[in-house]
Amino acid sequence: MLDREEYIEQAYLFRVLAERITAGVAAQEALAAIGQEVLATSKLPLAIDYLVGELKLVGTLSTAMSRLPHYFAAFQTFIMREAEEEAGRFDIRTALAILEREAAYRGEQPTPQGLFFYRFECLSRNRLDYSRGLLAVADDDIFDGEWKAWIETVGRQVGLVDLADLVYVRSPEYWRIEKRDALSRGLPDMGPDRVILFGEKEGRIARANRGKDPLFFFAALQRQLGYPVVPRPQPAAPSAESPALLARRLERLEMRVKLLEEEARGGIDLSRFDPKNAARFPEPPEG
Repeated sequence: MLDREEYIEQAYLFRVLAERITAGVAAQEALAAIGQEVLATSKLPLAIDYLVGELKLVGTLSTAMSRLPHYFAAFQTFIMREAEEEAGRFDIRTALAILEREAAYRGEQPTPQGLFFYRFECLSRNRLDYSRGLLAVADDDIFDGEWKAWIETVGRQVGLVDLADLVYVRSPEYWRIEKRDALSRGLPDMGPDRVILFGEKEGRIARANRGKDPLFFFAALQRQLGYPVVPRPQPAAPSAESPALLARRLERLEMRVKLLEEEARGGIDLSRFDPKNAARFPEPPEG
């Protein structure tokens, strides 16, 4: 876990880098400029220098991030690697937005529960590889041994068992229901047989969302408990074209139609496109 100021500066890095890439600035130039803007007392300027050098040498940021595991988390490296895959459809701007929001959350008062749900929803919404993604999720100092073992279990059972069920059985809500049922049947209460990882509220929300779309589960957690919301890819807005540009397009279309008509009548006279014959074919008067 890094100091709070490091996460604040990381969030600034990812946000501004996304803005400048969208504006058409080269990633190397953007990173070099951001390195001068971030807090000099943090470790981020040194990390940015290494990112710029690796970007010039290899052309990717994820390789540099993987060589700085003490500064960038494994999940951050995984997200950037997925965005840099040539055959993938995961946009770099969406990846930077994900990293920005996670860094901002970790700069506040993060919990293992909130960070897990955020990262799992990132994998779900963007259809990223669950096996490698969950390994990266678990590789974080915020998770203890019990958490890491449970995340590995989720990785083996994802797609077979609903996430809400996996959360529910690790919450006090499940054992409250079990105790009530045992007492109603006259059986002794044996108590939990596994480590409780989630709170009562997470358990109640999980119980209410069993058998439903996991996205409903995530949305309820965000509404009720204030967990961070995963950024969603924004469709590119069509650029507004000026009247002058539309007029030039119409002129080109009219010229193409005239050429097609001439070709249909017997061929195109190419001699009029020769600059030496410009005097023989004056431009038609306007209007």
